[in-house]
Amino acid sequence: MKTRRLLLLLICLVVRNATGQVQPVGGPCEGCEAIHESPVPFDKLTSFLKMPDATWTGNKPLGINGTVYKADGKTPAPDVVLYVYHTDQTGRYVARQGARGWERRHGSLRGWMRTNEQGEYKFVTLRPAPYPHADEPAHIHITLKEPGLTEYYIDEFLFDDDPLLTATKRQKLANRGGSGILKLKDVGNMYKAERPIYLGRNIPNYPAPHR
Repeated sequence: MKTRRLLLLLICLVVRNATGQVQPVGGPCEGCEAIHESPVPFDKLTSFLKMPDATWTGNKPLGINGTVYKADGKTPAPDVVLYVYHTDQTGRYVARQGARGWERRHGSLRGWMRTNEQGEYKFVTLRPAPYPHADEPAHIHITLKEPGLTEYYIDEFLFDDDPLLTATKRQKLANRGGSGILKLKDVGNMYKAERPIYLGRNIPNYPAPHR
């Protein structure tokens, strides 16, 4: 009986791989499908992204980098696609004329990366502003896509020095993928911050790591 069950499991895995089906994780996620709007095929993406607003003229740009780790919390995860988007310097999501798909909602300050063999990612942008006339902290949205799993969102990038990020709001964070709170460092010509990302951490229905 045990052998038969093992064979059935193997057959199911083969069929799933053959049909290209992926395991749903993360729960409801409005707009996460925008990750598939990348103008570059996933396998051609690099680990570095320069966002459309990144400039060294005027406000100092912000460089965010980190390593994505597998569910064991220590093994770097290559080939993970990251989709990020945020508001402009007025706190609004502004789309280009003629924008289509989710760009009309997310605005044109968005982009895609894919972790390298060391699980690393990096992007450069300008620090976004919070929504006008609101008390929500400034943030950068992020969606992930791993091989074999559906896309899912993790905690937004937030800023430790943001007065809108109150103690109450910090306590309510789900820490999906680990903490997203950034501590900025002024390195002269730009600000830098680092965020490690842990796949599956606090993500509903995420498969247990192999032992």
